[in-house]
Amino acid sequence: MPLSSFAVSDSGRRAPSSPWRDGDFRRLWVGQTVSQLGEQTSLVVLPLLAVLTLDAGAGQLGALRAAGQAPILLLSLFVGAWVDRWRTRTVMVLTDAGRALALGAAAVTGLLGWLGLPELLVVAVAVGALSVFFDMAYQASLVRLVERDQLVRGNSALEGSRSAAQIGGPALGGALVSLLSAPIAVASSAVFFALSFLSIRRMGRRESVPERPEGPPRLWRRIQEGLRFVAGDALLRTVCLASAAFQFFFAAAMTVYLLFLPRDLHLSGTAIGFALAATGPGALLGSLLAARLPRRFGYGPVLVSAAALGDGVFLFVPVLHGAPAVTVPALSALNFVFGTFSQLVNVTVMAVRQTVTPDGMQGRVAATINFVGMGMTPLGSLLGGFLAQAWGTHTSLLVTAAGMLLSPALMALSPLARLGPQGAHVANDA
Repeated sequence: MPLSSFAVSDSGRRAPSSPWRDGDFRRLWVGQTVSQLGEQTSLVVLPLLAVLTLDAGAGQLGALRAAGQAPILLLSLFVGAWVDRWRTRTVMVLTDAGRALALGAAAVTGLLGWLGLPELLVVAVAVGALSVFFDMAYQASLVRLVERDQLVRGNSALEGSRSAAQIGGPALGGALVSLLSAPIAVASSAVFFALSFLSIRRMGRRESVPERPEGPPRLWRRIQEGLRFVAGDALLRTVCLASAAFQFFFAAAMTVYLLFLPRDLHLSGTAIGFALAATGPGALLGSLLAARLPRRFGYGPVLVSAAALGDGVFLFVPVLHGAPAVTVPALSALNFVFGTFSQLVNVTVMAVRQTVTPDGMQGRVAATINFVGMGMTPLGSLLGGFLAQAWGTHTSLLVTAAGMLLSPALMALSPLARLGPQGAHVANDA
């Protein structure tokens, strides 16, 4: 698609309508909010449970995080092609139920005294696999629910729900691990997924009946179409490469980070949860900024500058030291800045992707970008565990944080950096 044809519809020619007028969109938003709260809680509960309760080492923590992220690499392309031919509501409802059952089973296992690292690995894989289905479906669902001129506002609202989850999820997860039993901490996430199931199940709009799923040869052909479409579009190709660079080094940095906080800074689970929760208010601010800044300053300049600022703050983490009264506020401030600018990037990139992608390709394009980008996270998590063992947490954090800056560098060197408020002035070079 020519770059000159890119124009996010609510860029000023007329006042965009509001997606909130659609009852199904509101139900999707509620379901997404509590689903993200369950996911954010589990992302803190499972690693902290392994480190603080099961005394997992750096390599074991890296393996646990990689196990939960591996389904992104293994399943994204197939799920994207599959979701394009199924009702998204059905997919989201089934995956919410599956995640609730998986975590509920883990809670029961813990009550029986059988919860250990192998069981956590199984739960992480199951929840990670089902999350791939949910994420692909909800992204495709938004395009089917709202008009094109509502996409930025719709994405801002949905990403705002992620922000709300980031406010409460980490703090809740850290407190549950510190104050309550492990089974209750795990069960809390199951409750949120059950609430998401109930909300999304109430969506009443009937989507058009999809075509009957094809056999394996046709499925592979559809996957290849998605890969070719992304590879042939300059904007989407850049999004893929920048996402891969960021996700790889961010996953490595987070593995080291979750070791650095309790073992080097001697923070409790509650303090860690409080510091991580500061990402949420920042992300909420980033969602609000995403509805205004790209249309004023241009999509490209906002993406490059926000990515550089958000990723760059991680360079300050390794120098922190001292009592929790000093380190926790400093960590909270850094996480707030990171949350603000990373969310601004997330919402803006999603609007670009959804706008340049035809409706019938939404699932496959999302899956391709997910596969290339998020698919790097298990490898990054393993690298983080290896580096922490070999070099220690301070050096490893510095190296992985510096690596995250490769993402804005790739954006700055691409046509994406020249994308203005409407994109019409960009050279027709895609």
